[in-house]
Amino acid sequence: MLVLDTNTISYYFRGDAKVVGRMQAIRPSELAVPAIVEYELKFGLLRLPSHAGLQRLEALTQLLAPMQRLPFDSQCAAHAARIRADLEQLGTPIGPHDLLIAATAFHHQAPLVTRNTREFLRVPGLQCIDWHST
Repeated sequence: MLVLDTNTISYYFRGDAKVVGRMQAIRPSELAVPAIVEYELKFGLLRLPSHAGLQRLEALTQLLAPMQRLPFDSQCAAHAARIRADLEQLGTPIGPHDLLIAATAFHHQAPLVTRNTREFLRVPGLQCIDWHST
């Protein structure tokens, strides 16, 4: 299973050749989306003018339908608390949404596909894949 970050799905919709090619080469059932990512994407689309936002929201719904959805549950919360405490102690915190996404991927012991490796690589033990650099 590969866990997709918000920016990976955004680049897919922008038609980024590297992301589109890699996503299409993987069975959708092997891809997973954290609830936090789904929230970020839907919020972004709902901020668009109504017609454009609704069309893109439908496209997002279709894209995500065959993918695994990863809820943010109490086990993810425990990982997030530990990650945040450790990173703050080191003086290297990450953003609140990224923290929740990282905790979800970490809990499921799955690599996170993201372009934002600068942020996510601060999380010890979290495997990150950047489809833009490979």
